[in-house]
Amino acid sequence: MERAEQQLRLIAETVQVAGALGVPVWLRGGWAMDFFLGEVTRDHEDIDWFARADDAEALAEGLLLHGCQPVPGPPPELQRDVAKDGLDSSFTLVDRDTAGRVVVAGGPWAGTPWPEGMLDAGTGRIGHLHCAIVGPQAQIEIKRMMPVWDPSRPRRSKDAEDIARLEAALRARGDRPASGS
Repeated sequence: MERAEQQLRLIAETVQVAGALGVPVWLRGGWAMDFFLGEVTRDHEDIDWFARADDAEALAEGLLLHGCQPVPGPPPELQRDVAKDGLDSSFTLVDRDTAGRVVVAGGPWAGTPWPEGMLDAGTGRIGHLHCAIVGPQAQIEIKRMMPVWDPSRPRRSKDAEDIARLEAALRARGDRPASGS
């Protein structure tokens, strides 16, 4: 659990840096699920985020000033990766199309819409730490569809487990899970 505590501290620091810059960020992936559920459910390899492409430079500079180091990875118009104290954070960049939909900002899928309402979930919480998260229905759709959208990314057992956790939580709250359930 020590790694989870370190990652939670880095999430808090990232939220603080982004907030000071006036840059919105949203947790995605396993940490978004945990913040929706209100507890740490499993070990996490990294911290995944969404950020607006227009904010990428300011966010990167702010994180560098707080000890993060850039990590080479996908094209910078698609994603920015950083590391601090051996912990990795990835910021997938989003944009809006002329219809106002959230879309992939760059790279080979530029302009492709993300799930509707993905960034409208508000905040999740673990303990006293609050953070904007990807909506659980969108999270389910992303986890379910990623191997279809990008065949180089095979289905993982942790994704099936995350989908089951999210669907159970949505049913318990009286919400409807994403289509395909």
